[in-house]
Amino acid sequence: MDYKALAGEIIRLIGGTENIRQLTHCATRLRLEFYDKSKVDAKKIESLAGVISVVDKGGQFQIVIGNDVQTVFRAVKAEMKDEPGQGSREPDAEDNGEKPGIVSRIISVISTTFTPVIPALIGGGMIKAVLSILVLFNLVNEASSTYSIITFISDAPFYFMPVLLAYGAAMKFQCSPIMAMTMACALLHPTWTGIVSAGESVTFFGIPVILVDYASSVVPIILSVWILSYVEKLAEKYSPSVIKFFLKPLITMFISIPIALLIVGPLGNLLNDIVQTGADFLNARVSWLIPMLMGAFQPFLTLTGTAWAMTPIATSQISALGYEVVNGPGMLASNIAQGGATLAVAVKAKNKDLKQLASSSGFTAVMGITEPCLYGVLLKLKRPFVASMIGGAVGGIYAGISGLVRYSFVSPGLTAIPAFIGENPMNVVHAIITIIISFAAGFAAAWILGFKEDPVPAEVSGSSDSVKGSGSPENTAISADEEENAPAVQNSTSDEIIAAPADGRAAALSEVNDDVFSQEVLGKGAAIFPSEGKVYAPADGTLTVFFETGHAVGMQTAGGAEILIHVGIDTVNLQGKYFTPKAKVGDQVKAGQLLLEFDLEAIQKEGYDTVIPVIVTNTPDYSSVLPAAEGTVTSGDPFLKLEHM
Repeated sequence: MDYKALAGEIIRLIGGTENIRQLTHCATRLRLEFYDKSKVDAKKIESLAGVISVVDKGGQFQIVIGNDVQTVFRAVKAEMKDEPGQGSREPDAEDNGEKPGIVSRIISVISTTFTPVIPALIGGGMIKAVLSILVLFNLVNEASSTYSIITFISDAPFYFMPVLLAYGAAMKFQCSPIMAMTMACALLHPTWTGIVSAGESVTFFGIPVILVDYASSVVPIILSVWILSYVEKLAEKYSPSVIKFFLKPLITMFISIPIALLIVGPLGNLLNDIVQTGADFLNARVSWLIPMLMGAFQPFLTLTGTAWAMTPIATSQISALGYEVVNGPGMLASNIAQGGATLAVAVKAKNKDLKQLASSSGFTAVMGITEPCLYGVLLKLKRPFVASMIGGAVGGIYAGISGLVRYSFVSPGLTAIPAFIGENPMNVVHAIITIIISFAAGFAAAWILGFKEDPVPAEVSGSSDSVKGSGSPENTAISADEEENAPAVQNSTSDEIIAAPADGRAAALSEVNDDVFSQEVLGKGAAIFPSEGKVYAPADGTLTVFFETGHAVGMQTAGGAEILIHVGIDTVNLQGKYFTPKAKVGDQVKAGQLLLEFDLEAIQKEGYDTVIPVIVTNTPDYSSVLPAAEGTVTSGDPFLKLEHM
């Protein structure tokens, strides 16, 4: 997959980088907020190669990418001239023409605030798990200095939670991250913590100050940064320009921090305690209820973007208790059940493409990342979606009854088993049993309920390099007539030869001045330094992608090879200038057929490298992909030799 090209297409279809108000990402999706949502073409974004789905819920526009989301995020970020959330421009007067509800706004605040913090929470939590293992095997003594050092390293993200959250909250409320983090530091200052520990009453200009320990707290700092954002705007507006440099931070700190200590902090702490008490009450009396509900309805929470709603509670529990029971146990059951249901589809399906998609996305789900199977399989087939809910509920009931807890903040799955290792040695045993029950229940329910294969697009493929086409969403579904006329894929064991798609000098990928190609991130292949601006089909097959910018073509050959032909480096920035496509997505082409013309000299004058990498994106399907040409080549000459396993 050409991640730079995908990022360029996404930027174009959302109205340019200047339309981005907020940009973050989680494990599988880009999360954006816009100044003008009317500029966003969601349908075309969803049809892009490499995009699994689009979700517009929970106050955010979410582009589901899959496991490669970080690469796409970095590519989008690299094109941005201004940091989002820094007030680089004012919102449009109509602000997208719609005003989100209070629930959507709250969830949006939570997701934007917590997203940057997740890596630190995962790191700290996993270090705690590693420490538990070291102690369990007597590799570290609890009385040793080594134990103490590892402990405070793992505790750091949780103790200084307000500082970490201040950054994300500042991005959401569009105020200075430094001022927000400074306020958090004030709430954690040793002098203040000493006053709280002493327990003696204090006043501020005669006003009593409620003593609250803000270490590891969540809600107080979010509310405090919200207030700070308004104070900062007022200071910006009314500070004379001559002295604004020092007057603005003076006003901001001197007003917002006392307000945080006197009013907002104690109020946030009260709300935090109320929510925590409610969760503890339910867990003490009906311990199975929350994990069962989370196990059953986690897919809905993911679809609607409301899964973040429980994050503050779970984070508070980990900070205060060292473990949590709100998110982790139920999510473990749900993720594994979704994987089980999807793998049942993989075993039972007759359609080759569905079987492959279900196999890969089901495996990813049991590892802890469910979006590929959720959007690519379960939602399409419907009955397996219900089966995953049944499996999640059954596994959740056991998790609740057994008292399963999660010790660190990480997406539950097989790779996250260490997150369930802690003080109670039986906890990880209960986690493994929960996994077995959830998988078995999800698999069995999907097998019994069955499914119809027709609704599944033949070319959807999780976060892989398969392509859905650059046309309308209807391109993702193949009718019976189209399927009948499509070229059959030959499952031959004989070698396959891919011809040169252009005239020029053949070269190894290592000569390409781009790490994605030269390091074979997308797959093996070779390159051509073209001598003329024409690209021809390297084999018989079907065009699976043709970027609207014209710079990249993808096809599946009759022999089953998936070929990407990429004209130039960073040429997506030309936005189609100098490129003239001669075919379109879905066309069945013959070897040697003209696919694309481009103005070679004009592109070079613009300063772009015009090398043409030719990549076999399904390289793992072959025992070897070898260059078959050296020196000067003419289109149609043998170029790559693909040896079957």
